[in-house]
Amino acid sequence: MVFLAVVFSVARSNPLPKVSKIFPADLGEFRQVHPTRQMFPSEGTLTNDEAPIDGPSLLLTFEAVADYASAEGEKLSVFVLEFENDSAAYARFMGYLRYLRDRGQTPSSEMDSVGTSSFISPQELSFFKGSMFVTVRTENGKNTDRATALGRLFAATLDKGEGDIPVLVKHLPNWEATQHDLIYAISAKSLLDAIPNQPILKELTFDGGTEAVSANYGQSQLLIVEFTTPQFSVDNDQRVQAKIQELRSQGQPIPTAYRRVGNYSVFVLNAPDEKTANALIDSVKYEQVVQWLGDDPHLEGRIERYLAQTTAGVLIAVLKSSGLSLLICLGAGTLFGALLFRHRRAQHAALYSDAGGGTRLNLDELTGAKTSHRLLEPGKQLESDSSPIRNQPTSEESSR
Repeated sequence: MVFLAVVFSVARSNPLPKVSKIFPADLGEFRQVHPTRQMFPSEGTLTNDEAPIDGPSLLLTFEAVADYASAEGEKLSVFVLEFENDSAAYARFMGYLRYLRDRGQTPSSEMDSVGTSSFISPQELSFFKGSMFVTVRTENGKNTDRATALGRLFAATLDKGEGDIPVLVKHLPNWEATQHDLIYAISAKSLLDAIPNQPILKELTFDGGTEAVSANYGQSQLLIVEFTTPQFSVDNDQRVQAKIQELRSQGQPIPTAYRRVGNYSVFVLNAPDEKTANALIDSVKYEQVVQWLGDDPHLEGRIERYLAQTTAGVLIAVLKSSGLSLLICLGAGTLFGALLFRHRRAQHAALYSDAGGGTRLNLDELTGAKTSHRLLEPGKQLESDSSPIRNQPTSEESSR
C-alpha cells in the first residue's frame, strides 16, 4: 500500500508528457497553479456537460483542464479537447457555438485573431486550432480580456494543422457571410439533431469520412453533403431518390429541391418555390480533386502535352515578335524615306530654276534669278572697242 501510494504521488507530481506538452507551466504572465485534470477519453465534456458531442463519432482522443493564475492572482481555467483531425475540432467548435445560441447565450463578439477561428461569449473565450478545441474561462466569468490574453498565448503553442476551416464550408454560396452561423456535421446524429423534422436525411450515411454543411439563405436552407468516393455518392443518391418518391406518395415533408452534383448531395429545404431552390443549387460549384496514391500513370502523357504546348507557344511567340519587328522596320523605313525624299526635293527646288534641273546661261541678263553666284560673268567692253566698226567681226572671224 505504501508502494502504491508513492507511485500514485509520483505520477500526480509528474504529469504525462502529452499533458506537459499541451499545458505549459508558464505562459507570459500566467502560471499553472494546479495539476492538470485529465479524462482520456470521456463520455461527457469538461467544457459543458450538456453540449452535444456524439461520443466516438466526433473522434475525441484527449480531454483535460488546467488552472492558471495571472500576475494579479486572478484564476482562469483552460479546457482542451483534442480530436483525430481538424474537421472534427471545427465541428465541435460550431456545435458549441450553436449550443450557446440555442440557450440564449449569444456570443458578445466573434473574432479570428485567436487560433484559426474563435468567439467570445459573456463568460469565456472559445477557439479551435488544428485538431484542438479550447475554451478559456475566468473564475468570476466577467473579465474576458484576461481570457483573451491567455487564449492567445495558449493558441501560439498549438500546432496549426491545416491552418484553415474545412474546404467544404467555402463551397457554400457567399460563405464569408454565413461562416459564423452555419451547421457543420461529421455524423448522422449531429446532422439530424441540427436539422429536425426532415425524414429524408435519415437515408444518408456518413461512412468513410462524410461531411455536411448547411446555411440559411433567407427562407431557404441549403444543405451540402460531401461523400469521399463516387460509389458512396451514387449509393446515397439512389436511396435519397427512392425515399423522396415514397415520402411524396405519403404526403410527408420532402426537400423543395434535390440534386447530385459530383460527389455532393445538395438539398434545399423550406424554399418558397422550386425555381428559387434550383437557382440556389446552381450556385453550388463542385471542385473535384484527384490524387494518385502511387505513381501517376498519365504523367508521361501530360509531360509530352506540356512540352508540345510550350514549344508551340514559343514558336508562335517568335513568329509574332518577328512579324511585328518587320512591320515596325518597314513602317519606320517608309516614313524616314518619305521625309528624306521631300527634304531633298525641297533643296533642289531652291537651288535650280525651272529649266529641268539644268544650268541656265543668263546671256541676256534680262531674266532669271537675281543671284549671280551660279551665272557666267558677262564680258567687259573695252573703250577701244566702242566703235561699231571695231565691234563687227572680220571675215576671218566670221568664217571661224
